[in-house]
Amino acid sequence: MKIAALTMVYRDYWALSRWYAHHGAQIGFENLFIVAHGADPKIAQICPKASILTIARDKFDDFDKTRAELLNGIHAGLDAVYDWVIRSDADELICFDPDRYASLGEAIAANADVPVLTALGFDLVEMLSDTPMQEGPVFAQRRQIGFNGHYSKAVASRRAIDFSLHGVRVAARRLEAFPFSMPRGLFLAHLKYASQAALVDGTTVRMEVGNAEGRGLPGAGWQAADEDAVKFMANFSEKPVLSWDKAEAKAHATLSVKPARLERYNLVKTRALKLPYRTELPTRLSDQG
Repeated sequence: MKIAALTMVYRDYWALSRWYAHHGAQIGFENLFIVAHGADPKIAQICPKASILTIARDKFDDFDKTRAELLNGIHAGLDAVYDWVIRSDADELICFDPDRYASLGEAIAANADVPVLTALGFDLVEMLSDTPMQEGPVFAQRRQIGFNGHYSKAVASRRAIDFSLHGVRVAARRLEAFPFSMPRGLFLAHLKYASQAALVDGTTVRMEVGNAEGRGLPGAGWQAADEDAVKFMANFSEKPVLSWDKAEAKAHATLSVKPARLERYNLVKTRALKLPYRTELPTRLSDQG
């Protein structure tokens, strides 16, 4: 099975380095495709074997819509020559439970009877007791996570289909019947909070975009990204801790069923539920990330 991975990035160098290392090790570095939002020679230094396409960073009007349309076009082209295409933000890693699958490719192949795969998402979080992030796999350095419906996203497709608002846009006549599949043991790790140093830089960029002049800009989560990050960390630290086995089973049972089917957008996606507990990654995932 031939698999590609696609992302788009502006700076976010630490997260991009992990995206590149993780997905390259799983599916081959030559199968990685990166859209650079603005010319940046450092991206090629971090990702020397990936294919890089640079687009101008000259305006932010309709930011999310324009970004999605661009990536959907590239995604469709890759779907014409690859069996599956993985798509995620640069601070998101598509990973797997090694107790269930030997590789990311095996995780996809074992569940390839549907057009789109959705991953169970979690925030990976740096705690006060953690040492600063070093080079190497993230899961060996950060263990505290919180499962999250918002980041339980559509992450891979075997044919051209529009990804939108963390789900997929389908024909109106197929909205109710379109298959929703969240395989057990397929995860999306969101790295936004995994490194406080990287979070500071990312927060600055988000606020610059969110508060720029133009129409259709990202909302409050970007406009006041600093306040949003403080609120997230406070809420996370107060959540009760469950064992991995219990937390993962509860999260999957909750989020893998009854997807949102939104007539306004003809969209199928995971319900954006906030789960009131956190847990610790098992050591068997330590080689990933």
